[in-house]
Amino acid sequence: MTESLKLEVVGLNRVKGKHLVVQIRLSNTGAKPLSWAGEMGDLTRPLGQIRWASGIGVLDEAAHTLLLPYQPEGSPCLCSDHRRDGLDYFIAPGRSITVYGVLPAPSGNPATATVVTPVGPPMPDVPISDEPPAGDFPDPDAEPVTLVTRRVILPSESLNKSDETTDDGTDLRVNLSSDVLFAVDKATLTGKAKAVLTRTAKLIDASPATTVRIDGHADSSGTHAINDPLSKRRALAVERALARLVTREGVRFQSRGYGSRRPLYDNRTDEGKRRNRRVTVTFAKPKPQPQPAAPASEPARTAVPEPGRLRATGAAQGQPIALEVTGLRRLRGGLGLLTYTVTNEGSAETWYHDLAHGQNWEGLNARAAKNVRLTDAGAGRVYLPGRLQVPAGDRVRHYCACTDLSGVRLSTAKYAPGQTRTFWSLFALPDDAQTFQVRIASFPSFDVPVG
Repeated sequence: MTESLKLEVVGLNRVKGKHLVVQIRLSNTGAKPLSWAGEMGDLTRPLGQIRWASGIGVLDEAAHTLLLPYQPEGSPCLCSDHRRDGLDYFIAPGRSITVYGVLPAPSGNPATATVVTPVGPPMPDVPISDEPPAGDFPDPDAEPVTLVTRRVILPSESLNKSDETTDDGTDLRVNLSSDVLFAVDKATLTGKAKAVLTRTAKLIDASPATTVRIDGHADSSGTHAINDPLSKRRALAVERALARLVTREGVRFQSRGYGSRRPLYDNRTDEGKRRNRRVTVTFAKPKPQPQPAAPASEPARTAVPEPGRLRATGAAQGQPIALEVTGLRRLRGGLGLLTYTVTNEGSAETWYHDLAHGQNWEGLNARAAKNVRLTDAGAGRVYLPGRLQVPAGDRVRHYCACTDLSGVRLSTAKYAPGQTRTFWSLFALPDDAQTFQVRIASFPSFDVPVG
């Protein structure tokens, strides 16, 4: 997002088997002094706390969690700041500084990690060393510190909008549309309900869950006196149907109705109301199925996009612009990383805002490059960009797990002639899908192989 800022990971060291020290060299390749503190700040914090190197993170793919630097008392983070480390606010032209963050090590003792920063796409497969890091870094065991993590939620929905599924790495939550399951104000399953419930039952059969929670919900229309008993009856109807369809022994169901008290989306929009009219089925995430190995005579192949093939063109304020998908990469834990560029190919400055356009029912907390969809036509599912859950008192805020376009990034919708910007998004990627139809903002869609 900042062309004159070069970023290099120069150290990734596991300490005491449970902490991680991440060191990043920042270089100013431009002709003017460059402020780094806002560039490297954690953009999911209140605006006054977006500073220093609090945005250095590592993706714990197995746990679907973004790990950020510990927070000690009286400081935004256990990371580089100008007071502790004697750093200036600015990097002079042609000069470099090294910043660091001290954070939890990812689970499972992996040999590599995906490093995440606010200034560019995540960097997968960075080797982790168990050697002591070079330098003097604060010890997180020497003072009280608070964990700072962001759970990564991966949503998808059926093409016919009969269900929406979210994966948090531990549980699957399947939101079944009440408009498909039931007639208006009724709790008797429709003829269309069986196909939707059959898919859900197959997921439960593939799950290790012994308990399945079924919760009925309503939108804000009507009163509690109407919504509460109706949502309970609908949950019980889904429970009875799933009990017949699930073939695995030892599964216990728990049903409850919440009426309109737990909306997921904005009830001020028709689409938000439709999505809030749901029966939610929650259970432990099914274990991934092992994929058959390729025959020894056939070496494994990695899909590499052909130059120019994953390219589309459009216009912004009369200027020609171009989109190019640079990768759709499978990460561990069922995650995928999409990267792409947008270039102003015209002769005048232009603005391109369409990446930030999205459905208002999504309720994300900040502007981001969220106007992206991946479609698996064979499975009949659409995958939406991941969401970062951020605790905010007794509430939870949601940020897009993609390029941020708010705060210090507000001007990044502006392109000089010939300027290229790089964007990214995290998605769920099922193990058996090899190609997705990718639609980005107002550009035409095209098929993209998984690499």
